[in-house]
Amino acid sequence: MVKKRIVLALGGNALQKNGEASAEAQKSIAMSVGRAVANLADKYEIILAHGNGPQVGNILIHEETAASDKAPAMPLETAVAMSQGQIGYWLTQAINNAFIMEGKRHKVVTIVSQIVVDRADPAFKNPTKPIGQFYTEKEAKSLAREKGWTVKEDAGRGWRRVVASPKPIDIVEKKAITELVEEGIIVIAAGGGGIPVYRTKILKRLKGIDAVIDKDYAAEKLAELTKADIFISCTAVPNVYINYGLENQQKIEKISAEEIKNLAKYGYFKSGSMLPKVEAAINFAKKGGIGIITDINHLEEALAGKAGTIITK
Repeated sequence: MVKKRIVLALGGNALQKNGEASAEAQKSIAMSVGRAVANLADKYEIILAHGNGPQVGNILIHEETAASDKAPAMPLETAVAMSQGQIGYWLTQAINNAFIMEGKRHKVVTIVSQIVVDRADPAFKNPTKPIGQFYTEKEAKSLAREKGWTVKEDAGRGWRRVVASPKPIDIVEKKAITELVEEGIIVIAAGGGGIPVYRTKILKRLKGIDAVIDKDYAAEKLAELTKADIFISCTAVPNVYINYGLENQQKIEKISAEEIKNLAKYGYFKSGSMLPKVEAAINFAKKGGIGIITDINHLEEALAGKAGTIITK
């Protein structure tokens, strides 16, 4: 049986319930992800991507508060790499343990992934993505002068550093990821949207850059470059909804890329939550694949076409 290849994008917030940020709490929650992935392994080739918002935020707080001349704080792009190893370890262990509970064995690996962006991306001229801890206005502006940060007030909660969120254009490790999944190995890649890097003009060398790549856009690019059949954005709700949270909310089940794109134009999906997932699924569907948005509990049903929001060309 020829297996279909899927890329499953899991939100970083999915590993934190009720704000529990300890490693043990998040590893415990990862167990449900492990079981879900293990249940799919007989039918699909699997590449798993994940977010890292809460986790990389905590890493940055640790780095900034404990920084000294002898142990300076690591830059954002390195903190993203740290979060990839951290979450990749939790997920790899959870998936392996799920197979062990079933009396099975399966190879699972995490690839620390570099995502290529364009230094000329307009996002670098207008940083919007808040990261790290909150500061008073005075503290934030002092840090901006000292470190060259861009800082902004964040929804009445305080001031934070903001960074660019450029679009992904390539994945450095795409061939290695593809070769591994072709060998039947479950691969975890592009964690946290990937480590943002760019290529120098003359020698085309790779260099890290402080930015945050949206997890769904990175996962869609991963699905595209590895020639996946299905892209799934796994979120907190079982479907995409029109008028979400209102009395007249309507769930979207099966829909064309053009139809849901028109709904997005009318502002039905919020930029900080559902819109990137919808846009990523649209992009993948337009290339001939299937885009799915659902939650972890409806994953198998959605892949069978019986649940979730399914977007096709």
